Order: sequence, then structure tokens, then C-alpha cells
Amino acid sequence: MNSGIIAIAAAIVLSFTAVATAIAQGMTASKAMDAIARQPEAAGSIRGALVISLALMEALTIYGMLVAFMLVGKI
Repeated sequence: MNSGIIAIAAAIVLSFTAVATAIAQGMTASKAMDAIARQPEAAGSIRGALVISLALMEALTIYGMLVAFMLVGKI
């Protein structure tokens, strides 16, 4: 396989995962802040769920980076 195509594929994988995760994290944080503003007494549980969901989103980005590194390793 052509090494240029593999490099482009790695760049696309990494950029898509990074952009998708950034958008998802922004939307999640926005909704969490809205929920905390509506019910301040539930801020602790909302914040805990927010941290867990943000960590899982970051894990997906790391998996995308792993795929990109594996593709670059084939060059």
C-alpha cells in the first residue's frame, strides 16, 4: 500500500476523533452547567457524572490516536 495514503488516513483518523471529542465535550459541559443552574442542589451528582463522561470521551480520543500510531507504524 502507498505510504502517502496511510499517512493521510492516520491524519484523518486523528483529526476526526479530536474534533468529534471536542464537540461532544463542549456539548456535555454546556448541558451539565445548564442542569446545575436549574438544580443547584444536585450539583455534586451532576459534576460526578460529568467527570466520568468526559473521561470516557477522552478515552475514545486516545483510541483514535492509537489507531493513527498503528497506521503510521505501517509506513
